[in-house]
Amino acid sequence: MNALPAWPYPKLVAHRGAGKLAPENTLAAFRLGHAHGYRMAEFDVKLSADGVTFLLHDSTLDRTTSGKGRADALTWHELSQLDAGSWHSPAYAGETLPTLAAVARWSRANGVAVNIEIKPSPGCERQSGAAVALDAEALWAGADVMPLLSSFSEIALDAAREAVSGLPRALLGDQVPPDWRDRVARLGCIAVDVDHKVLTRERIAEFHAAGLRVATWTANDPARAAQLLEWGVDSVITDAVDVIPPG
Repeated sequence: MNALPAWPYPKLVAHRGAGKLAPENTLAAFRLGHAHGYRMAEFDVKLSADGVTFLLHDSTLDRTTSGKGRADALTWHELSQLDAGSWHSPAYAGETLPTLAAVARWSRANGVAVNIEIKPSPGCERQSGAAVALDAEALWAGADVMPLLSSFSEIALDAAREAVSGLPRALLGDQVPPDWRDRVARLGCIAVDVDHKVLTRERIAEFHAAGLRVATWTANDPARAAQLLEWGVDSVITDAVDVIPPG
C-alpha cells in the first residue's frame, strides 16, 4: 500500500459556493456557504477573451447571467457588467461574476479552503489550465492551505502540472476508467474526484491503496454523505449546505 499524500481539506465542501441556495459561483454563494459553517468551497474557473480568470460553469452565458453566447468571446470588462444573480431569484439581482482574484481575497480573509475546477471553454484547454495554475500560485502565495486544482479535462490538468507542478491536482470523472492508475500517474494527481454514484467501499479502498485521496460529488442526501465518509472518502462535495452539517 502506498502512503497517502497530505490532505489539509475539510470532510465537507460546498458545491459552487452554496449549492443551489444562492447563484452558483458568486461571492454571495460563498458567503452563504460560510454562514452555514462550511470552510471549503468548490467552484468553476475559465478564461475571458482577454485572459482573465473568472468564475462560470457553462461555456455559454445564457443560463446563469444576463449575457448570451460564448463566455470566452467577451473581455473581462464586458463580463463584469453582466447580472449573474437575477436568474436565481430577485434577492440576488445585480450579483456580478467574480474574478479568481476576488475569490482569493475573500477565501483567504475568511479561512476558507478552495477546490478550483478548471472548466475550459472548448479549444482553450491548455491556456486555461496554465493560466489558472499560475494565478492560483500567485494569489495563494504563502497560504497555509493551497488550492486543490481539478478538471475533467486531462489536457487542462497537464498544462496546470507543467505550469505549476507544486499545486495539488485531482482528476475529475463521472466514471472510473480502466486505466485510471496510468492517467493519474501521468498527470501527477494526488486525488481522484468522482461521481458518488460509482463509489463503493471497495473502490475507495482501492484508490487509497494506490496512494490517492478520494473526493466525490455531488452527494446531497445526508445518509449518503454519512455513508461515504464512513467508507473513508476524504471530502464530500455537496449542494445541501443547509441540511448536512459541515463538521
